[in-house]
This record gives sequence, C-alpha cells and structure tokens, in this order.
Amino acid sequence: MNISMLLDMAAEGFGDRVVIGPASDGPTATRLRELAAGGAHVVRAADADAIVYLAVNGPALPVALFAAARAGVPLVPVNYRLGGAQLDALLANHPRALGITDPEHGEVLRRAGLPVRSPAEWLAEAAEHAGGTGDDPARSDTPAVLIYTSGTTSAPKGVVLRHHNLVSYVLGTVEFAGAGPDEAALVSVPPYHIAAVSNVLTNLYAGRRALTLEQFTPEAWLGLVREQRITNAMVVPTMLARIMDTDGLDRSVPSLRALAYGGARMPVRVIETALHAWPHVDFVNAYGLTETSSTITVLGPREHRTALASDDPAVRARLGSAGLPVPGVELEVRDVSGAVVAPGEPGQIWVRGEQVSGEYAGQGSAVDERGFFHTRDQGRIDADGYLHIEGRADDTIIRGAENIAPAEIEDVLLGHPDVLDAVVVGIPDEEWGQRIEAVVVLRDGVEIDPGALRAQVRGTLRGSKTPDRITRWPELPRTPTGKLVRRDIVEALMRP
Repeated sequence: MNISMLLDMAAEGFGDRVVIGPASDGPTATRLRELAAGGAHVVRAADADAIVYLAVNGPALPVALFAAARAGVPLVPVNYRLGGAQLDALLANHPRALGITDPEHGEVLRRAGLPVRSPAEWLAEAAEHAGGTGDDPARSDTPAVLIYTSGTTSAPKGVVLRHHNLVSYVLGTVEFAGAGPDEAALVSVPPYHIAAVSNVLTNLYAGRRALTLEQFTPEAWLGLVREQRITNAMVVPTMLARIMDTDGLDRSVPSLRALAYGGARMPVRVIETALHAWPHVDFVNAYGLTETSSTITVLGPREHRTALASDDPAVRARLGSAGLPVPGVELEVRDVSGAVVAPGEPGQIWVRGEQVSGEYAGQGSAVDERGFFHTRDQGRIDADGYLHIEGRADDTIIRGAENIAPAEIEDVLLGHPDVLDAVVVGIPDEEWGQRIEAVVVLRDGVEIDPGALRAQVRGTLRGSKTPDRITRWPELPRTPTGKLVRRDIVEALMRP
C-alpha cells in the first residue's frame, strides 16, 4: 500500500474538513489531494527522482510528502542547521532531485545543481496544476521517505522508509476518522525529524487539523495553543521543561486534551510537574526511532496517572518508562552475546515489526536473520512488560572494567529540585580507562556545592558511579529534538 491511499481515504471520508493550518483558510483533505496531484505533475515535469525539502515546517511539507508519493519518488527532508560542507556532501547523493528551500539555503541547492522552489513557489505551482489525478503511485515496497539521522555520535546516515513501513505504522496505531471536527494538533518538531513526517500521516488519517510552530518559545507555544484551540500537541522533553520551568508564564491551556512527548528522555521531575499543572490533559510518552517509522512503545494516560498516584516503587518507576509495545511490534532485550535476558535485566534493545525498516541508503538492511533491528539503545523490560530506556549503547562508560549507564547517574542529579538539566559522560583516563564527569544546568540565581551533588549520587548509587567532577554550564548542547550532543560535551570537558 502507498501512503497516497491514506490521503485518498481522508478525501473520500471527510473531504471538506480543514486538515492543514488555521481553520479559517487551511486546505481541506480534498484540496490537499488536489495539491498533491499538482505537485506530482511538477516533479515529473522536472524529471526529478526525489524531492529535497530544506526549509522550516509548514504547509509545503505535507504537499511535498504526498506529491512525492503520487510521483513515485521519495521525499528527502534535510536538516537546515547542518554546515555548508555537510549539506554539500549530503546533497551530492541526490543530483536529480527537485529542491524546495527557503531563501537562506537556495544557493546551497543551486550549487548542487538542483532546480529550486521556495515553499510559496512550490505551493503556487502545485495549485496551478491541481485537479488532475497525478497518479502513478509507487508500489508499497518502494521508498517513500529518506531521512538522514542526526549524527550526534557519527556521520548522518540515510534511513530508507518504504511505503509499507509507514502505512503499517499508521494502520496499527490510529483509528481512521477517530478525531472530532473540532480537534487540532500542534507539532513542534523540525521537518527532518521522523515525528514531523509521522504526524502528517497520523493526524490526517485521524481527521485532525495539524499546525506547526516554526520557532519554539514557551510563550509562542502557549499562545498558539490558546489562539488555535489546540486539543492535541507533540513536544520534545526540553520544550516541556522550559514551559514548566519558566517563571511568570500563563500556563492555562483550556482546550488541550492530550500531550505526547518523545525524542529524548523525559526527566521524571518535569513530567510530574506537568501532570500536576495540567490535570485535565492526557499525557503520552512515545518512544521510537527513524528506523522504526516513529513510535514503537507508548506509555499512555492511564499509566501516567496510576504511576503518579502509586506508593509502589515498581509502579511509580513506570513514570520514567517508555511504556508498552504498540500493536504489531515485538521487543527483545539481549546481552552482548545475543541471548535474550530475563525480565528486569539490562541489555540492548532489539525490535521487529512491519513498520520497522532498519535500512540505510547505500548499505542495505541492518535487520538480523529473524527480522529484528538493533536500536543501539540500552534498556530493560520489567516483569509487567514496560520498557525502560537506559541510554545509548555508545554512551556506556567503562570505568575500571565496570559498565556504567550515564542515565542512571543523570536521573539522580535531576532529582535535585534546582537541577534543570544534567549529562554524564566518560572522559579518557590513564588509570581507570574512563573517569566519570557530569555537567549540570541550575536554576537562575541558585548555587549548589558540587560536593553536595556528588554526595547525593554516592548516597543513592555505589561509590564507583559517583562523578569524579561536576561542572556547571548555562545550558547543554542539544539537537532541536532534544538529544544531547555528547561528543561536543566530551570535547569541551577535555580542553585544558
């Protein structure tokens, strides 16, 4: 099945409902299908074999996604925050693509030899040719989207998501036309993140109007939620932390019914604060990867409330978990030898399902002989099946032959009421192999003795997991989706 089928179903099921942008003048499902057909005509007329999207999120993105599907070529959303050399190298992989970009990056695409349209020009050209079928949809096994990973620990790799991966994810997680006509979603992630693509598909399939916020600030986010009467929203943990921690904000969100978060680990302190601040909101933690077409586990609203109210430490701990697998997804936690570990034992997370791609451009499939993909995340599955993420396998600190998960120490540091953010990394050490160092971000105007923080860790964990040094920074380097850029932190801490 092609993702165009999802758009066709929407147009035929609730064609007059506005599905993109403001309710006053956004395109309906029927109009989106017409624009997608017009965009497909533009792609074929340019003899393009892909659409490269190098711009902020907005209405041009869903039109590009479905136009690419109609034309039988992939959409390639590119990180506009990359440096010039990185962009040149990436664009060299797509010499016959049609480019959609803002004026700031137009020259980069022209230097790569690509024909260029601004988002406004793209929408106007699609509208000019709208109305035809534009149809020669790609087969389900052809690429729908190619997303380059963030490259926080290595060079970006192009993840290939085929039509059947994305359709399987949507059909397995969303009820068709399940949203009411008054529902509106706010997506605050950049277009080159898998959540931006998956939210286009899931909100459309549900019949929910979707809006985007180009530049996040707590004030702008809260204002748009109130102005557009947003009912559903998706944020990354750093965004929710800023909303909850910024003094003097009007945090009233009367229309908001559900808030999903993901992309990075959520500090328990932040989600507890949010649950108390917005008791009428259903919170959902969604864990997934680009390689898995987005979400593979969910901690739902009921689990959030049950964990918050529980005195049982095991149930309470679920508030920091990634929840249970979505339908059609199987999880395994394996040790370094590949054997599946017992419940509660830590290891590396593997996943299998129709929505799982595990495929990289130019490298082929990375799934094993049983169809499981290695996420490279560390974690454990508790006795009740809840997945607990303990960080990336590459982040593991090896100190004196002991493997130490940074997340365990970070959670203790974040438990201090005046620590807003924290990271723990391993620094090369002649005696121990690696020594443990931490960086914390504190509330404005607060001073904390690093020795007191070290004592807090030592009192909770054993001495070998106590940071050798704790440094204060004004902020931590993160990607726009909230992931820590650990290599930058290590480099900074190693400078004389």
